[in-house]
Amino acid sequence: LQQSVPRSDNLAEDVRRAAGLLESAKDLHEHALVVDAVRVALQPHCRVLDVPERPTLVRTAAMWHLSTTVTGELAEPGTSALELAMALHPTPAVCGAPTDAARALIRELEPFDRGLFTGVVGWGDAEGDGEWAVTIRCAEAGPEERRLRLYAGAGVVAASSPWAEADETGAKFGTFLEAAGAEL
Repeated sequence: LQQSVPRSDNLAEDVRRAAGLLESAKDLHEHALVVDAVRVALQPHCRVLDVPERPTLVRTAAMWHLSTTVTGELAEPGTSALELAMALHPTPAVCGAPTDAARALIRELEPFDRGLFTGVVGWGDAEGDGEWAVTIRCAEAGPEERRLRLYAGAGVVAASSPWAEADETGAKFGTFLEAAGAEL
């Protein structure tokens, strides 16, 4: 579960951005929406569910992320990892919250069809064990060999700044483009 800010090459600025993310009411609210949706989705499947009250910071090469690790014990041991992943999808990070209202608004307001831009990716075995992750950044290969259509989103809440969301999405695209060997 993550909310992000781009990292900086300047150490003092990088520490300031990380601390700012951890104290940002807007980002903490946005993150809490996702954490609560995860809790609600997993609770029926778990006899014990631990959801920390505050997120921690996770650092990647390009971004700082708010992170909350949710752990639990299954109520029914036969529940597969894929069943749990499907219970979580779509998260507010992908569709918005509340999900049904957000999905209806997206259909009404967006001038294009999103197509299949997100889902879960991972593995599962015959015993139901596995690891799954929501794909919130992805690419679609076009009919031509050297064409990709990239998808990266931004969590938008009432306190969001369009410019900050554009910067965050640009940084997310930058990471993806770098991995693909291209430039923004």
